[in-house]
Amino acid sequence: MTDEKVKRRLTTVLCADVYGYSRLMEADEAGTLETLRRYRTAIARLVERHDGRIVNTWGDAVIAEFASVVEAVQCAVEIQQEIASHAADTPQANPMQFRIGINLGDVMVDGSDIYGDGVNIASRLQELAEPGGVVISSSVYDQVHNKMSVGFDCLGQRPMKNIAPLTSYRLTLGGQVAGTGSSAIGESATPFERAHAPRMDDRRAPSSPTNVVSDWLTRLPRPVAAALTVSAFLILINLFTSNRIWFHWPVAAILFGVVLRMVLGQRPESDRRTER
Repeated sequence: MTDEKVKRRLTTVLCADVYGYSRLMEADEAGTLETLRRYRTAIARLVERHDGRIVNTWGDAVIAEFASVVEAVQCAVEIQQEIASHAADTPQANPMQFRIGINLGDVMVDGSDIYGDGVNIASRLQELAEPGGVVISSSVYDQVHNKMSVGFDCLGQRPMKNIAPLTSYRLTLGGQVAGTGSSAIGESATPFERAHAPRMDDRRAPSSPTNVVSDWLTRLPRPVAAALTVSAFLILINLFTSNRIWFHWPVAAILFGVVLRMVLGQRPESDRRTER
């Protein structure tokens, strides 16, 4: 890669990793290895079904790439569904669970391998996921949030090792790509769908202005949402308690501080270094 021009491409990277792998191996090496092999076979089959390819497998991790962002996310959902279904059919004291991270980004290509921030970010997102869960980057969210019948929970900007903070989202529902005929979650649903389905008392009534504003704020980075909320309170306090307009100065200072923080928090692409 140092003697030739580096080839790059934009791709969707899926990183899956076993949660508590060392603990599982310590408890039962043979059984854990057999389960890992079985799950890897299932993952490879699902990746192929969604027109992806396995890039690498080392230890307990699986790296795959997809040309389609939607197919990558749908594949991740089906992986978790199948693993959860198998765990429900064969109860174990320490069931094997995967955490999955997905990122859409630029990668360096060396033969059949891919490297760079695009891969590293997917790996770090996987570390943010709960066992049996999926976490995606904001670049993935922008492409899929209106194309899939799954829910998304904004995690804000979480610190990640050797990676600049970025907004991430957690998948909160098991579902199908919009338009393929998804059914209600009931007795026939997989354990993954039942575990992540919203409770009846959590399901919202038809959208009201308050719900719309609340949903909009949750999609923003936390510093921006907090600044807008505080600014709105200052404006209301000014309007209801004084005849003189004074809110513009503190609001301007708050917004300027947030913009400055976000600008300084983003490193230039040229300063980023590939994690070895």
